[in-house]
Amino acid sequence: MKSEEVMVKALKILERELSSEEFLIYLQTITERTGDSVKELRDKTGNLSLDEVLKLVKEKA
Repeated sequence: MKSEEVMVKALKILERELSSEEFLIYLQTITERTGDSVKELRDKTGNLSLDEVLKLVKEKA
């Protein structure tokens, strides 16, 4: 089994077992960051509330 396949399998398990918020926190924890992530997040989400952001994430999943 390739490392990519293991990662996909693990992410599917985590997505199933964690709440949407917990899954997002996990992804943030393991994802490399470059630049000003706070500014980028503000630019992308504008005036959206956390609930609205989570709703958009759930719709894309």
